[in-house]
Amino acid sequence: MALSVDDGDPDTLAMACNISTWMVGDCESTIEMADRAVALNPNSYFAWYSRGYAYLKLAGLPEEGVRSFERAIRMNPVDPQLLHLFAGMGQALVELRRFDEAILAGKKALRQRPDYTPAYRCRAAAFAHLGRDAEAREAAARLLEADPAFTISGFIARGGQSKAKLLIEGLSKAGLPE
Repeated sequence: MALSVDDGDPDTLAMACNISTWMVGDCESTIEMADRAVALNPNSYFAWYSRGYAYLKLAGLPEEGVRSFERAIRMNPVDPQLLHLFAGMGQALVELRRFDEAILAGKKALRQRPDYTPAYRCRAAAFAHLGRDAEAREAAARLLEADPAFTISGFIARGGQSKAKLLIEGLSKAGLPE
């Protein structure tokens, strides 16, 4: 409805893109909204944030997700919500097999909120892929402390994970419940 009122407002486009990424899943229109939002306002932190998740989750293009997340972080390096960007970046880095960087991104998110489960997910998967089993199990245990009902199948069922093959594989290797 907001887009029918003004489909040229970058903030409205970014919000619609964000909602579509997490709840609708129409890749083509979501990517179009993301790209339009940043074209209309290349200085919008939220537009780059939304674009990063759209490219990561829907398009399966983690490189483009990382570029968008990095741009958003440079624009607002002290935002109290950076943990979301760091977790998204961590997931993208897992998919790119840049596991050491994914671990660091997760650590940055945890500095802002020590119980942030997306950060533990990317760390558990990255440690598991590196064969650092004790650290993978520790990250998995911390994830389960924060979210005792977590299962990999439940995580997949919540949506937006169809492109997260290496993340899912790493979670399984880390010993998280199926």
